[in-house]
Amino acid sequence: MDTHDHIRLLCLDCDGVLTDGSLLISDAGEESKRFHVHDGLALKAWQASGRGVAVITARTSPALQRRMEELGITELHQGATDKRAVFDEILKRNRIEASSVAYMGDDLGDIPVLSCCGLAMAPANACSEVRAMAHWVAERRGGEGAVRESVEMLMRQSGEWDRFVERCTSGASENG
Repeated sequence: MDTHDHIRLLCLDCDGVLTDGSLLISDAGEESKRFHVHDGLALKAWQASGRGVAVITARTSPALQRRMEELGITELHQGATDKRAVFDEILKRNRIEASSVAYMGDDLGDIPVLSCCGLAMAPANACSEVRAMAHWVAERRGGEGAVRESVEMLMRQSGEWDRFVERCTSGASENG
């Protein structure tokens, strides 16, 4: 199995990755999203390991803003019509190479970033074009723990996931 110890930044799409891709819009026009708590805990574990998280999404949502604030994720880019340009800016600002980034996307708009990052990942329900180009495809669907599965895979290779689990089960509380 390839090791991915060189990955320093986990970059994610939102709809179809952090959520199941459903758009829930009330009669008043308010949008809500459903996030999986397992993904949140994994993102906290990833950050606790000293690595970064970035979210790049074409849509804009107050629900996503709130969820990222809860998780301490400040690298949030909403309304990104050109995800590759945003990705390149993140790399430049953080002085990181694309080869040190894992990106999870699920649809055609993610392909420009998936094609240049170090580890292209997709949830199980990603479109066929994305699954075909991904280096790794989760067994879980977007919004149903695909992000958790990817973080576990990355952190298990170095034993970091086991250390995180031990901290959680020894009384140190972690909430996602």
